[in-house]
Amino acid sequence: QLQLVESGGGSVQVGGSLRVSCKVSGGSWNGICLAWFRQPPGNKRERVAITSGGTNILYDDSVKGRFTIFPDDAENTNYLQMNSLKVEDTGMYYCALASCAGDCWWKTSPSCVGVWGQGTQVTVSS
Repeated sequence: QLQLVESGGGSVQVGGSLRVSCKVSGGSWNGICLAWFRQPPGNKRERVAITSGGTNILYDDSVKGRFTIFPDDAENTNYLQMNSLKVEDTGMYYCALASCAGDCWWKTSPSCVGVWGQGTQVTVSS
C-alpha cells in the first residue's frame, strides 16, 4: 500500500526559502503523477505543481519561477523547493499521488488524488 510521509516546512519571513520533502513507500508509483497542493487558512486545497516521473512538470502560475519540484530517485523522495516566499504562500502543504489523465494533469482537483501525505505547515510572515 502506497504511503506518503512529508517533512520540512516551517516559518520564514517574506523572501525566504523553505523545502518540503515527500517520501513514497509501499511500492512503485510508475504511471502515477505526484502532485503538491496547498491549503491556505480558510480556503480550499489547491494544486501548485504536478510531475509525471520527474520529467514532465507543470507549475501553477502563482508559483512559477519561485517553486521547483525535483526527485531523489535513490531515496524515493520528491522535494518542493520554495524560494522568494510570499505571505500568500502560507498554508498546509500536501503531497499526493494522483491520476495523470486528462484534466487531472492540467487542473488536478482533489478528486484526482488517490493517496495524500499528512501535510506540513508553511508560514510566511512579513
